[in-house]
Amino acid sequence: MHALVDDNSDYRADRQILIASDLNMPSGVAFKDGALYVAAVSRVLRYDAIESRLASPPPPVVITSGLPRDSHHGWKYLKFAADGDLFVPVGMPCNVCLQSDVRYGTLLKLDVKTGQYSVYAKGVRNSVGFDLEPGTSHLWFTDNGRDWLGDDAPPDEINRADRTGLDFGFSYLHGSSVPDPDYGKAADLGGITRPMVNLGAHVAPLGMAFYTGKQFPEKYRGGFFVAEHGSWNRSEKAGYRVIFVKPGKGTAKPVVESFITGWLDRDEDSAWGRPVDSLNLPDGSILISDFADAIYRVSYAK
Repeated sequence: MHALVDDNSDYRADRQILIASDLNMPSGVAFKDGALYVAAVSRVLRYDAIESRLASPPPPVVITSGLPRDSHHGWKYLKFAADGDLFVPVGMPCNVCLQSDVRYGTLLKLDVKTGQYSVYAKGVRNSVGFDLEPGTSHLWFTDNGRDWLGDDAPPDEINRADRTGLDFGFSYLHGSSVPDPDYGKAADLGGITRPMVNLGAHVAPLGMAFYTGKQFPEKYRGGFFVAEHGSWNRSEKAGYRVIFVKPGKGTAKPVVESFITGWLDRDEDSAWGRPVDSLNLPDGSILISDFADAIYRVSYAK
């Protein structure tokens, strides 16, 4: 885990500082009240006063070490709720299955003061990206669909949870209308919350963030960016781009369009990068992280 330091405020990293090297699959990070929170599969850690101690980081405070230890779909994402709790996902430890442990296939809410957590949403196969819609309590999140139902099924998803207790259907229903061939026939699908957006199959949506700046044109305000990490087992690759999603007003469906493409060479069916997440910067530009050891800054100029 590293910190990137911009010494002269030109929005380019001047230094890279190692914070920790002994963590298990560290992925989700969040920052609040001067502390850095890090998710590492079964643990959530806190590094206090981290900005003033980059050269000599403190030992982490363990918020919890009681999450499932599975590395399969074990990557985590973190986001603070308005009440100060952390949203933490727990993916299913399989392609598709049923689990007696109710923590699997969920979004949890973790009390960072006590380390106790509760299930906020269930039926979520593997979410590695979510954000709160500004001015609301709506949590939007990505979800990666199951494999081995063919190149074009089922769709990956973008969902919205506007309250606790919703069920998003896994392992019984995929997308809006694809019952699982093993588990969906005998299930009651009536109470399942359907996706807000059905994406392409296997595009692997990961990190997402609402645009909160003012540098980009007006059309981008109120919408969010999603990194499509790209397929791994589709006969022809799909994804490998960043999309922009504008939620619809009232009952209108969200509008989805490409924002950045080019990682995928369709003629060669090969990709040189895989986008992972996006982040707002104070000047209204955004950062896009790439699995190919790169972070890009995207700005707008008239």
